[in-house]
Amino acid sequence: MAEAFTLHGFFRSSASYRVRIALNLKGLGYDQVTYQLRLGEQRGEAYLGLNPQGLVPALAGPEGVLTQSLAICEYLDEVYPEPALLPADPLARARVRAFCDVIACDIHPIQNLKILNRLRALGLDQDAVNGWARQTIEEGFDACEALLADQTGPFCFGEVVSLADICLVPQVANAQRFGVEMRWPRIEAIVAHCQGLDAFIKALPDSQPDAA
Repeated sequence: MAEAFTLHGFFRSSASYRVRIALNLKGLGYDQVTYQLRLGEQRGEAYLGLNPQGLVPALAGPEGVLTQSLAICEYLDEVYPEPALLPADPLARARVRAFCDVIACDIHPIQNLKILNRLRALGLDQDAVNGWARQTIEEGFDACEALLADQTGPFCFGEVVSLADICLVPQVANAQRFGVEMRWPRIEAIVAHCQGLDAFIKALPDSQPDAA
């Protein structure tokens, strides 16, 4: 039987990685269609019909196509409420969303492929481009570690996985690719705990069909 969802993405895309984790946590089956980002396949006419931004991921499902990873994750959380990815308490929910925005709005976009290519086009060599990415991630992780300083439990915000963890784990994978020296004990402990969960293991970039 065909799966209910088709995830259009790329194995190393941290935004696609987030959605894979969310789908796995919800126990939802999905097919994958991959786009080689460095070859510009995401800017082909067919994909632009799904996502006019030409960015991954896009999630096609019974109700249509959704874009933007956090919007997709929140949609899944509303339609398939167990296990919940956001706290019920409004203040706690806002704090989780704020943490997610640090990663999805302030760290990730500044060190994604589009921006790095623009830096190369401006004449920066590869070492300078990688340095830009590392600095962006390090500054963001300093903020993330501070936001988690008063939190307890194995996950970002307590005893259960939340959208914050779904954002954090892929960003740490990005950090490792750029050679960031991890120096944030709370972040490291959370990621180590998440990486022991089946939903996160199945979502690992190197485990995806297009990683070969």
